[in-house]
Amino acid sequence: MIFGAHCSTAGGVHTALKRAEKIKAACVQIFVKNNMQWFGRPHAPADIALFKREEARLRFAAVFGHTGYLINLGARPSGNRAKSLQSLIQEITLAGALGLPFLVLHPGAHLGAGETAGLRRIVAGLDEVLRATKEAKVRIALENTAGQGSCLGNQIEHLAAIYDGVESPGRLGLCIDTAHLFAANYDIRTGKGWDKTMRRIEALIGRREILAFHLNDSKTDLGSRVDRHEDIGKGKIGLEGFRHIVNDARFKNSPGCLETPKSDDLHEDAANLAVLRSLVRGSGS
Repeated sequence: MIFGAHCSTAGGVHTALKRAEKIKAACVQIFVKNNMQWFGRPHAPADIALFKREEARLRFAAVFGHTGYLINLGARPSGNRAKSLQSLIQEITLAGALGLPFLVLHPGAHLGAGETAGLRRIVAGLDEVLRATKEAKVRIALENTAGQGSCLGNQIEHLAAIYDGVESPGRLGLCIDTAHLFAANYDIRTGKGWDKTMRRIEALIGRREILAFHLNDSKTDLGSRVDRHEDIGKGKIGLEGFRHIVNDARFKNSPGCLETPKSDDLHEDAANLAVLRSLVRGSGS
């Protein structure tokens, strides 16, 4: 697996790449706008050019985006749903301008309407967004969730239902979060448990649809359905759990980005990346 981290764009979108360089990341995830606002200003042409120059200089294995947290395609018809659709359309446009191949998206929450209705709304929302951005090359990587509250996507079957329901499944992909899998009751602490989970994804959706991983340990227990990320090896999944994950030959060339807690100097990211690298067979660990 190729290791990297989510990096802040504070100070300009290109600064995320410089932060990734500082921690010796090989791949990078960014927000294309403020993640807690519905809409953002388009990046100035000069900022886009600078981003692309830095990307060409640093030659990361992958640079991709994550959508804002306000977007909920599972919501009922409402002002927030309308803003969710328009926000996602804008984010795809922003990602396209930066040349990003995909955006990671939490599928959405049904907010009491039930799983069936929520999944139906997510499919309809994706259809609307993908039709509105049909010229874009940016894909949407559906992220599995912990299942906190009424969030959908904690079951692999939810993600498969979205794939099966949309008009343009070729515009979709998957981003698999280890902490979310564990909190959603997929016991990936053993090689057998990890392989069982990956085979389930392959059977229902397809292994090649996995575009990236989020490598996060979990503060909470198996099946807790509570989304709390922890440093690698310090949570409930543990070092041995990550050892077989990072050595899975099926994902040798897949980007795996940290979303673990960090401070401004990024020393936690550097330490977590060092831990991940130490687990790779042949690393001398």
